[in-house]
Amino acid sequence: MTLIRQEDLISSVADALQYISYYLTRAYELEQSPAAKDAMAQILINSRMCAEGHRPICQDTGIVNVFMKIGMEVRFEPGMDVQRACDEGVRRAYNDPDNKLRASILIDPAGGRKNTKDNTPAMVHISLVPGNTVEVDVAAKGGGSENKSKFVMLNPSDSIIDWVMKTVPTMGAGWCPPGMLGIGIGGTAEKAMLMAKEVLMDPIDMQELIQRGPKSRVEEMRIELYEKVNALGIGAQGLGGLTTVLDVKIKDYPTHAASLPVAMIPNCAATRHAHFVLDGSGPSMLEPPSLDDWPKLTYDASKGKRVNLDTITREEVAAWQPGDVLLLNGKLLTGRDAAHKRMVDMLNKGEKLPVDFTNRSIRYVTRRSGRPVRPPRRGWTNSPVRCWRNPA
Repeated sequence: MTLIRQEDLISSVADALQYISYYLTRAYELEQSPAAKDAMAQILINSRMCAEGHRPICQDTGIVNVFMKIGMEVRFEPGMDVQRACDEGVRRAYNDPDNKLRASILIDPAGGRKNTKDNTPAMVHISLVPGNTVEVDVAAKGGGSENKSKFVMLNPSDSIIDWVMKTVPTMGAGWCPPGMLGIGIGGTAEKAMLMAKEVLMDPIDMQELIQRGPKSRVEEMRIELYEKVNALGIGAQGLGGLTTVLDVKIKDYPTHAASLPVAMIPNCAATRHAHFVLDGSGPSMLEPPSLDDWPKLTYDASKGKRVNLDTITREEVAAWQPGDVLLLNGKLLTGRDAAHKRMVDMLNKGEKLPVDFTNRSIRYVTRRSGRPVRPPRRGWTNSPVRCWRNPA
């Protein structure tokens, strides 16, 4: 009988969350679209910077998902509460003084929406399996991709492929592609959603699957959807190109004869998950990958357009084209949805805004860039901003 100590689980969860904040799955495809290839290069360059400096790859450090397969021959330390142990691991990781991570979890979600300050609680899912170990998958799931989750109850005669191909374009680029699609088919509504989330924990293996060929209908669907979704041309960061998804994962389960539940959950370019096993010998410590594994890429900022935000004119803005790289200097105001809503409400009431926005640039802050948060720099920024234009 294997004894699992509470401290071993707490330390392992904390280590895994620090690890995945700056080490993540990467891919650099043979992209033909200059804008998409450029966006992927920026992601990879920033990924290496995060690995070197042990800093988050994205300012949205996610909501923590923990999937645990507990062997039936495992015994936990007396008095141990698995949920509380996972939460303590999250608390330690997100409040680590050497790499403090952003806390994004709110209590009273339909009311006061007060921040818990430590990113707890984690979403913990437990299953009992044969064996004498505890297998743990930990993921930090960003809100941008999580918000694009989809679910449908199809008729048994409906095409799953058609539903996915109709649905993916409606997700836009807010889920920060290139990433993965997790699809759960069957069971019940909640089972399909859980499978779609859990299957995202699997390693990217699409190229290996294509090379050896499919051996089941599910594998055939994976390849078909991978090819068709990429053919949509959404591309990296929504800039067009050949690579929208790096992999499509599918998990299915028996369902009622009258039902066909289908869930789809995307992962962003910062696919942050880790796997470890507890066998009673102590906490699990993940070994960092070699920096040599990153492609040798540099970014040529000379091709960007220099923009002085303090003197910019409407005519200059009108001349920008989607895909342009802008090197910004000057004062840039930023805000997310709550700030923009407050501004609109105050303007509608005729109230004076707390900030003077006259001739100032406002950027709606999102996770789309996939860049780490860095201290402000003087002079022209080395971090390019891509021009986005609302088609409306």
